[in-house]
Amino acid sequence: MYENFLENLKSKKHNFIAKAISAIENDTELKAFLLSKIQFKKSTSIRIGITGPPGAGKSSITNRLIKKYRSENKTVCALLVDPTSPFSNGSVLGDRIRINQFYDDKEVFIRSLASRGSKGGLSYDIDTIADLIDFIGFDIIIIETVGVGQIELDVIESVDSVVVVLVPESGDDIQIMKAGLIEIADLYVINKSEREDADKLFIILTNMLQLVKNKKWIPEIIKTVAIENIGIDELYKNLEKHKKFLLDSDGFDFKNNKRFIKKIKNEIVKNFEDSFWTSNRLNFIEDFFRKKKIQKISLSSIIKKLKDIS
Repeated sequence: MYENFLENLKSKKHNFIAKAISAIENDTELKAFLLSKIQFKKSTSIRIGITGPPGAGKSSITNRLIKKYRSENKTVCALLVDPTSPFSNGSVLGDRIRINQFYDDKEVFIRSLASRGSKGGLSYDIDTIADLIDFIGFDIIIIETVGVGQIELDVIESVDSVVVVLVPESGDDIQIMKAGLIEIADLYVINKSEREDADKLFIILTNMLQLVKNKKWIPEIIKTVAIENIGIDELYKNLEKHKKFLLDSDGFDFKNNKRFIKKIKNEIVKNFEDSFWTSNRLNFIEDFFRKKKIQKISLSSIIKKLKDIS
C-alpha cells in the first residue's frame, strides 16, 4: 500500500518527508508502516544537537553548519524544535522563515517541530523522526532545541554530539548551569564573541573544565561570530574530531543503544497513559470538579479511587 511512498522518501522528496513526519507526530496508520521499516536499521547518520539559552544564536550556528556540510557534499536535515501553541498544539514559530536559503536544495530538508509539552527542550517524537531521516539517508541530522532559558538536558540522549551555544553575557549564569554544562556539552561555542566579556567567559569555561575528571573526552571551547561565518570552520573540525572519538571508542553503538532504551520507556509510558485515562476515569475527575469535592479528599485517595475504576 505504501511501497511507492517509501520510494519517494528514499528519493528525498520533501513533500513526502513532510507527510511522513506529520504521520509520526499524529499517530496515523502510516506511522505504523514506517516504524516497521525503520525500527531495526543500524544508524548511519551523524546527529548533532545545538542547545543553549534564547538569543545565543543557535539558528545562526545551525545555518552556517548546514552551509559547511553542504560544501563538503554532505546531505543535511535540520529539525528545529519550537514552543507549542496552547491552542493548536502546533509549533508557534514553525511558520517563520528561519533558514530559507536552502529551499531549492534537494539535499537539505528543514522542519520546525512543536515541543508539544515535552519538558526537555525537544519534541516528544524527536528520536523516531530522526530515525526516519536516518532511514531516508541524510548524512547529517542537526537538532536545534527550543531554548527555554536553560540548558535542555534531554538533547544528550538524542544526539551523538552536543554543542552548547553561549554568548559573552552568559558568564554570570554559568555557576547556576555548571552541573548541567559539565554533564551535557561535547563542544562549547561562545557566539557573538566580538562582544565584551567573551574572554572572561572563555576563562570561566576553561576553569570549569578543570573540574572534569575521569572523562576521556574534554570539550573544546570555540569562539564564533556566526553571522559573519567566523569560527565555523573550527567548529566543524572539532565536530569531526568528536565523531572520530566516538568511532574509536564505540561511542556510536553506546548512544544508539541508549536511544533505543529511551524509546522503549517512552512508548510504555505513552501506552499506559492512553489506556489508563478511560472515559469513566475522566468523568470521575470532572465530577469532582463540578461538585467542588477536589479539596476535600487527599491525593492518595483520589489515585486509589481512579485505580479502582475500569
